[in-house]
Amino acid sequence: MAGREFGHHLGLPQALSGLPLTPLVPAYAELAAAQHTAGLRHLGDALTPPGGGLRVLDGVYVPSRPRGVRRVDGALLDDLARTATATADFARRLAALHRGDPQALRRVLLYQLIGLLQDRPETERPRVALELGVHADEAAALVAAARQRPALTPLQRDAAESVADAWAGHRLHRTRTLLERLPTGGGDPALESLRTALAARSAAVDAALRSARRAEDRGDPEAASATYLRALRTAADDRRALGGLVRVHRPQPGTPPPLRAELAAEHVELAWDPQGASDDGWRLLCLYRSERGAPRVREVSARGGAARDTGAALGTTVRYAALPVREGRVDGPPLVSHRVLVAPEVTEVALTDGPERVGCSWRRPPGAVEVTVEHTGPSAGAARPPHPDADGFTATGLPTGSHTFRIVCRYRAPGGELVSSPGIRVTRTVHPWPEPVRTLTAHPEDGAVRFAWTGARDADIRLVEWPGEAPDPGTELRTADLPPGLPWPEKDGALCPPPGAYARVASVAVLGERALAGPVVDVEALGHVRQLAAQRLPDGQVLVGLDWPDGCTHLAVGWQPLDPAAAEGGTRIVTAHAYRRGGLRLPVGPSGVRIRATAAPRSPDAVAVPAPDAEVLLPPDAAVGYQLVRPPRRLFGRGRTRLRVTLSAPAGTGRVDAPEFVCVARSGTLRPRDATDGTTLLRVPGSDLARLGTVEVELPAAPCPAPYALRGFLLGEHAALVRLEEPSPASLVVR
Repeated sequence: MAGREFGHHLGLPQALSGLPLTPLVPAYAELAAAQHTAGLRHLGDALTPPGGGLRVLDGVYVPSRPRGVRRVDGALLDDLARTATATADFARRLAALHRGDPQALRRVLLYQLIGLLQDRPETERPRVALELGVHADEAAALVAAARQRPALTPLQRDAAESVADAWAGHRLHRTRTLLERLPTGGGDPALESLRTALAARSAAVDAALRSARRAEDRGDPEAASATYLRALRTAADDRRALGGLVRVHRPQPGTPPPLRAELAAEHVELAWDPQGASDDGWRLLCLYRSERGAPRVREVSARGGAARDTGAALGTTVRYAALPVREGRVDGPPLVSHRVLVAPEVTEVALTDGPERVGCSWRRPPGAVEVTVEHTGPSAGAARPPHPDADGFTATGLPTGSHTFRIVCRYRAPGGELVSSPGIRVTRTVHPWPEPVRTLTAHPEDGAVRFAWTGARDADIRLVEWPGEAPDPGTELRTADLPPGLPWPEKDGALCPPPGAYARVASVAVLGERALAGPVVDVEALGHVRQLAAQRLPDGQVLVGLDWPDGCTHLAVGWQPLDPAAAEGGTRIVTAHAYRRGGLRLPVGPSGVRIRATAAPRSPDAVAVPAPDAEVLLPPDAAVGYQLVRPPRRLFGRGRTRLRVTLSAPAGTGRVDAPEFVCVARSGTLRPRDATDGTTLLRVPGSDLARLGTVEVELPAAPCPAPYALRGFLLGEHAALVRLEEPSPASLVVR
């Protein structure tokens, strides 16, 4: 009789019984996705040629040969999978489905065809059935089936297509929820069989849970664990079985758990020993409660013996269980962690202490609503309470001693209440600090500098020179980090800086290991000017020579006339660059002057320690001139040539210390280079020049072969103070 295959009665006139309300195959969603990817409306599109002719009443048949039909079986599906068509991959999937369940292909095909017809108005369904490729002989029966079988809402359709996955995964509660969404009495025997099997398994689970609870009550954890495990293997989503299993195996307080759960700033770090598990690995679960206190379970992705849970809600308490899995089912007792309050603490806590103060900084965890600080310590009630901000706090007015602070983070739980973290305690000691130096002064004193200060009572005062920028007054320092004291020698309580030194002297108040930076003062020891000398030039100019002091940028060179009636003196500021490039000439005039040179301070704000003045006394502008006085021609020959030497000085200058004058002759017309380059003709003592003013002396006859050249030189200690005015060299040649 037609229509009795596989237990279904689809042949007329009983074509309306046993219609599927669900495809009832696992992984139906993947099958449907592959079907849509292949561009197929239903499974039959992959089986029939473009002309249609699909039969579904007495099994699934497709046209074969000019007028024949062929049952769709494993061989046909394998043949279709080997073709070079766009649907070959999908046919391969259908072949696997048929091998797992020979009834599945026809059941899914009927479910899809009826659903496609129910999506269209009843008047269009006969035409649509033919367009879907159904054979004309069976189109009317399929339309009648679509009219008789209950139409499914989108929620029911989702349940119908998911229930097989829930049942295959042993999730009884999920299966029950999905079945409750589907209409009852729809005439689907497979669905009714599933409901019966579900009721039987649920009853077995309830009985196992009661037995496990009794074993737990009588103190037999091993029996309770085995029974809870049996119930969980039957119903993988039974929270009562999972909760009982976790309760039996949870670690005792104070003992190391087999599953370690460490709270970090933004996640929970999990680790356990994976040895002994099957090849299927572990199933890691997070157990928590909802906002209303209902138990909840969430699966966490795990790899090996480690995992990181980023989904734990702030302000909640969670516990973790790792269950070994074999072939998709729990295969042994779980590894359970301690309870974890998801309320991270602040991290990277750093404490500093100062005068009557403790400072603290931290890294605030993401999601923390606020951070509070509690203070305990000596006279904590009298101290100002710390008011933390996002990154730390500063507690002031603290007495000396140990102070403890409890830092607590607060979080907004999913229910809206504020939940506090356990808090961390940190301790810091407030040490005695010195009183700061208020003022620092320096006064030059006889080539030294004397320092004075105010403040810093009962503290040791150190004067130092920082290698870089000096810290601001009041900066907190450690004594071990201070630079050494000033290396200047001491004289009667004052310090003697070396000539040319420039230092920014800083005061530091020191008490034990702690110190406070004080004010600074700039001190400059002016460099000594040495080898000062002066040589007169014509027109009242003086050429000054000296050894430039190291480190000095400017010199103040002044002159003062020795004669009070003479013109006023003057001062000139000279730079090192200008002196080295062009020397130094001063317009002192012909009178005697006192010339002084001192180093000028580099900074007007520095305390200058003066150096001894370098000075030189320059007598009035005296000059020694000489010339040959040739005798006039006489009747009987010419007289002997004389040399006239004259000392001249400004009027009113008084006695002038004159040098010795020496005249030297050298054969030829080249002048002698110095007083030893030739024959000495005569010497005129300086005393004679100073007393007489002009001296004439006859030259010796033929002191050397003629022609010869003469030249005069000034010798003695006063030679540099008197100018030598020389006549034209041509006038000094004797022939």
